[in-house]
Amino acid sequence: MKILLLEDDPILSDILLCHLNRHLHQTTHFSDGQSASDALSTQKFDLLILDINVPKLSGIDLIKEIRTYKDTTPAIIITAFQDTAHLKKGFENGCDDYIKKPFDLEELDLRIKNIQKRFNLINEQAIIIDSHLSLMASKNRLYVNEIPYTLTRKECKILLYLSNHKSKVVSSEELMQNLWDYDEMPSEATIRVYIKNLRTIIGKDKIQTVRGNGYIFE
Repeated sequence: MKILLLEDDPILSDILLCHLNRHLHQTTHFSDGQSASDALSTQKFDLLILDINVPKLSGIDLIKEIRTYKDTTPAIIITAFQDTAHLKKGFENGCDDYIKKPFDLEELDLRIKNIQKRFNLINEQAIIIDSHLSLMASKNRLYVNEIPYTLTRKECKILLYLSNHKSKVVSSEELMQNLWDYDEMPSEATIRVYIKNLRTIIGKDKIQTVRGNGYIFE
């Protein structure tokens, strides 16, 4: 799914981005409500995950704003507030679910799955990587100029992670920490094999090696 994440806590936002990327969601992060509002005026998302207490425009005010424009994108509010007043205000202004901090990532997964069922978001749309590449993440299927190729689950995750961090050098260690569990860490040689397989399909120039530092998706 294509998810908009509004969260100003840098540690929590990193954890959520890592987790959502690991589950092959295409996630765009904003740390203030106005930037998120600007993005919603030009982009379509499948789900909004919004913190209430963020700069410039609160998560609740953002929902209220987009609902006046008949935007029905489902929204999950996350907040440290424990009172029912904020819960009531969130639902009155159009949120579809609510999760209180601190929360387990498994709880977030369950709430996302519930939203998928309620809003019939199970039928996945292709993630557009660029004008030549699109990805059906749940099926591990990559389309190169509309020609389908089947990837392994890890190849799919690596490609999505690199494409979500375009023009940034991503080290093997970063890939390991974000895409593998601690007890299944691969070797750097294994990472190189995955990269080689991806290059065979999408072309050598798309994923470049920065010697001694990692890989960059162009």
